[in-house]
Amino acid sequence: MIAKRRQTNEVVVGHVAIGGNNDISIQSMTNIPTKNVEGNVRQICELFECGCEIVRLAVTDLEGVKFFAEIRKILRAKDIPIPMVADVHFSPAIALNCLEVADKVRINAGNFSDKLMGPQSFSDDEFLVGKNKLQKSLGKFFRRAKDLKKSVRIGINHGSLAPRMVYKFGHTDVAMWESAKECLEMAWEVKFENIILSFKASDAKKMIAANRLACFKLDEMGKHYPIHLGVTESGSGDYARIKSAIGIGSLLVDGIGDTLRVSLTEDPGREIEVAKNILQGCGARRYGMEFIACPSCGRTSYDIQSVLGELKMQLGKLTGAKNLKIAVMGCMVNGPGEAEDADFAIIGSPNGTLSIYQNRNCIVKNVSWEETCKILTKVCQLKLDGA
Repeated sequence: MIAKRRQTNEVVVGHVAIGGNNDISIQSMTNIPTKNVEGNVRQICELFECGCEIVRLAVTDLEGVKFFAEIRKILRAKDIPIPMVADVHFSPAIALNCLEVADKVRINAGNFSDKLMGPQSFSDDEFLVGKNKLQKSLGKFFRRAKDLKKSVRIGINHGSLAPRMVYKFGHTDVAMWESAKECLEMAWEVKFENIILSFKASDAKKMIAANRLACFKLDEMGKHYPIHLGVTESGSGDYARIKSAIGIGSLLVDGIGDTLRVSLTEDPGREIEVAKNILQGCGARRYGMEFIACPSCGRTSYDIQSVLGELKMQLGKLTGAKNLKIAVMGCMVNGPGEAEDADFAIIGSPNGTLSIYQNRNCIVKNVSWEETCKILTKVCQLKLDGA
């Protein structure tokens, strides 16, 4: 059973609202240095054309804040309104400056003030010193974000947890939650609520466990921050896509997730198509016409692969085709059942003819493929027209 989507607060990033009753939004990140202004502008324009709704750029030094602002100015002059997020590690000062120019700033709780290299064991007092240092830095940062009405993503990465967290809680989902909680305690103290949380790992199981634990703890507290989903460092090719689909998809089916990024070691634009497919595959958001098609077996008496390809091409020409769900079935075994879930279904007969079904009811029986295509195109258009 698919869970209802977890209710979250609405947090606005630029003109995009995340959480609440808003669509789950798709993000990506440029993969070149921010000082390459022209290259970043080009990449962001390409991402925007692909359907990316929020873009993130790495800001590694104070000079990078100026480049970020320049990129934003050029994009706005080109009428590209995509919200821009500054991605900051290791430096509260850079994060603070980025609030002035970015729609959102992403910080890493593990390295905001803690050093990732150094002592690997900590007394209770040393642990507390680290916590106090983090919260002091965060207090100034959150107060400024509140004044500017900017949003912040508190990012928890399994691979960059503060050493004191690992010492106390291990490399676990508990450590990831405790890391987030330290940040949230300071946000609560200064009454800053424009927060999005992420719990990422390169291991899909660890990423799933951390998000489930965090959402359980947050809901217990009555805190409903939006969640950004992603399997970080997933790699490239089919394996990366499958791993991302497992991690992100499992949580979407749980009802968890308000925005997402599929992290691929590929051209950033390729992340958008995968994200759309995951969202549509989970029934979380529709981006295009959906086809259900059986793999075929010895009972299939027609060329199902060719028919499927032709239907995609023909029906894709219809206005509003993305709202259609079509089942292409080889025989009667599962055909009528899938017809109930689809707008229309075509089902093969032993003699090689095809029949068209709607809601388990046969509306056209035993016709050729050519006639099937013509009739199905017509009835689909009538449905889209509201007839």
